[in-house]
Amino acid sequence: MTSTKKIAVLPGDGVGTEVTDAALRVMQVVGEQNGIQFELEKHLIGGASLDEYGIPIRDDVIEGCKAADAVLLGAVGGPKWDNNPDDKRPEVALLTLRKRLELFTNLRPIKVYDALAESSSLKLENVQGVDILVVRELTGGIYFGRPRFTEELHNDRRSVDTMEYKASEVSRIARVAFDAAKSRSQKVTSVDKANILATSQLWRNTVETVAGEYQDVEFENMLVDNCAMQLVRNPKQFDVILTTNMFGDILSDEASMLTGSIGMLPSASLGKGTAMYEPVHGSAPDIAGKNIANPLATIASVAMMFRFSFDLDNAAEAIERSIGKVLNAGVRTADLTDSDDAVSTDKMTETIIGELETITV
Repeated sequence: MTSTKKIAVLPGDGVGTEVTDAALRVMQVVGEQNGIQFELEKHLIGGASLDEYGIPIRDDVIEGCKAADAVLLGAVGGPKWDNNPDDKRPEVALLTLRKRLELFTNLRPIKVYDALAESSSLKLENVQGVDILVVRELTGGIYFGRPRFTEELHNDRRSVDTMEYKASEVSRIARVAFDAAKSRSQKVTSVDKANILATSQLWRNTVETVAGEYQDVEFENMLVDNCAMQLVRNPKQFDVILTTNMFGDILSDEASMLTGSIGMLPSASLGKGTAMYEPVHGSAPDIAGKNIANPLATIASVAMMFRFSFDLDNAAEAIERSIGKVLNAGVRTADLTDSDDAVSTDKMTETIIGELETITV
C-alpha cells in the first residue's frame, strides 16, 4: 500500500539549493522502493527570504513546517547579509525554526568511512573506525539567552550575550544521549565548562543525576577544552558526546575533520514538533552554482529522515550502504580529493541512485 508524506523543503542559500535537489532525487527513489509518495512544499528562508520578503522567515513557512511530516533544509547565510542588523540575518530563520518547532535535540553522527580514512588530516590509525554521535542541546544556552544587546558607552561599545539553562532542559537532552548510548557502545561523555561557568555546574550536576538512572551505561564528565584536544588526539575513545548548544556546534565542526570533509556530516533535529534534517555544512557561496558541492551530507540526512520520521531503518541503511559503496569505488567530489577526477554534484547523486537501484530494500 502506498502512503503519502508531506515534506517541507527549505533549500535556503548558496549550495543549499543544489544539495537539497540532490537529496530529493535520492529520497524519491527510496520512497518508490518503500511505497511512499512525497508531497513537496518548497519555501524560501534565510537570505533568499530576506531578498524576496525582507525578513528571514515568514510565519506561513513555520506553519507549513509544523503541518509537514518532515522538514528538509539546505543551508542559510552568506557574506551578502553579514552586515545586516541582528533581526535581519539569515541565521535567524534557523534559530526560529528550532525554537518554534521545539526541536531541542540535535543528533550529529561523526562516522569515518573506511574509504575516506586517509582523507582525514589526522593519522590513519587515529581515525579508522571512528563512530561518534554528538547529542547537542538545541533550543537553550547562549544562542537563545536574553538579554542580548549592544550598547554605546562613552568612548566605547558593549555587547552582552546571556547563557542560560534550566535543569529540566538539561535532563531531557541527557536522557536522549543515554538512551542512544544503550543501542551503541554504552558510553556517554558529557562535555561542559564546570570549572568556570555556573550554567555548566548546573549542567554537570543534572547530568550526573540522570546518569544514576542508567547503571548499564559508562559515564564520564569532560571539560570542553580537553574534549577539543581529545577529539584530535584519540577520537576512538568517544561513543556518545552530550553537550550544550554552543559547545556542540563547535565540537561537531571540529570532529568533521575526522571524516575528511564537513561535507560528510548529516544531522537530525528532533523534539516535540516536526523533525528537521539538514547537513552540518554552511551555504559555501564561493562554490554555489558550480555543481561541485558534496551532496552526501544532505543525502545522509535523508537517511536519518527515513529512520526517525518514517521508522524505516532498512531504507536508511540502504542509503548509508550506497554511500559507503560509492566511496569504496573511489568516487569523490572536489572536497574529498586533490586529483583532477573529482565528480560533480549531479554525478555523485546519479552514482548513489545507481547503487540504490541494485539494493533490495
